[in-house]
Amino acid sequence: MYQGTELNVTSAFHTLPPMHPDQWLPHLMKCQHLPEADINALCNRVRAILIEEGNIQPISSPVTICGDIHGQFWDLLELLRKGGMVPDTKYIFMGDFVDRGNYSLETVSLLLALKARWSFSSRNNQLVELKIPNCVPRYPDKVTLLRGNHESRQITQVYGFYDECQQKYGSSSVWKACCTTFDYLNLAAVIDGEVLCVHGGLSPDIRTLDQIRVLTRAQEIPHEGAFCDLMWSDPDDIPAWAVSPRGAGWLFGGNVTREFNHVNGLKLIARAHQLVQEGHKYMFNTSLVTVWSAPNYCYRCGNLASIMRFHEDGTRDFVDYGPAPENERDRGMPLRRIGGAGAQYFM
Repeated sequence: MYQGTELNVTSAFHTLPPMHPDQWLPHLMKCQHLPEADINALCNRVRAILIEEGNIQPISSPVTICGDIHGQFWDLLELLRKGGMVPDTKYIFMGDFVDRGNYSLETVSLLLALKARWSFSSRNNQLVELKIPNCVPRYPDKVTLLRGNHESRQITQVYGFYDECQQKYGSSSVWKACCTTFDYLNLAAVIDGEVLCVHGGLSPDIRTLDQIRVLTRAQEIPHEGAFCDLMWSDPDDIPAWAVSPRGAGWLFGGNVTREFNHVNGLKLIARAHQLVQEGHKYMFNTSLVTVWSAPNYCYRCGNLASIMRFHEDGTRDFVDYGPAPENERDRGMPLRRIGGAGAQYFM
C-alpha cells in the first residue's frame, strides 16, 4: 500500500499542493491503494466536480466509450494502453466500475483520480480553475463517469466492494465515501447530440431526454421507477416492454428503441450492463449497441472486451482486446462473490 502523499513536486508551472491528483496517479497506476485520508480527499474533490455537472453530460467527439470494468484493474490498464491515456484520449465510462473483480478499490480510485486530474469548472462556459489553490490547468470532458447499477450501497454489499474496503482499511469509512460520490455520478451522456450513452437502458416512464435531466440523482438507486430503469434495463427481441428477469428494470424492444431515438433526435443508444462474448453487439438495425470492457469476465468467462471510438468525421469503430498479461500474477486469488440471492443476475 502507498504510505501517503509525498513531498511537493516542483514543475515548470507550479508547486503541487498536498493531496493533488498528480501525486496519486503514479501510485494508482501501480495498483496501490491510497491512504484513507487521501481517498477521502479524492472523493470530496470529485464530488465537487460532479455537483456542477448535469444528469446528462454533453460530450463532443472524438471520444471513446467503455463498458463494465468490474474491478478488473489490470484490464483497465490494458484498456488505456489500447485506447490511449488521458488526456490524449477522451473517455466515457458507462458504469459498473466495482464488484466481482480483485481490485475494485484500485479501479475506482484510478478512475476518480483521472476525473479529478482532467476536469474543469463549467462556470462562464469557459475553461476556468476549480476553487482549489495552485491547481494545474484543466481540460473539458476528458473523463466522464456514468453511474451503473453496481454504484450502489445495496449491490456493493453483496458483490464484493464493501468487503474489499473492509479488508484493506479495517473499516467501512472509505466504502461510505465512495458510495456518497457514486450518488453524484452522471446518469447519461450525449455525444454530438446524436448518441445517448447510459449504463442499462430505457424506461417506460421516460419518453424524452428532458425527463432524465430533471431526475433527482443524488440518492441511492431506487428499487423501481425511471432512475432504476436507466441502471437496470436490457434490450431484447420483443415488440415493446416485458418484465426483466433481473428483478429490476425492464426488457425493451426494437420498436421502443427506434421511437425513443426518433423523438429525441438520436441515431444510437450506447449502453453496457450485459456480457457480450465478442465485446460488442449491435441490435435493432444498429439503433442500439452494447459495449463490454471486462475481458475474461470474473477471470473465467473467456470473452473478449471492446471499447468504441467515435471520430470527429462521424465514423465509429471498435477496438477489441483480451485479458491483460498482468492477470497471470493473480492466479490463485480467491474470487469475489458472484452469485448469491440473484444467481441469474451473474450474466
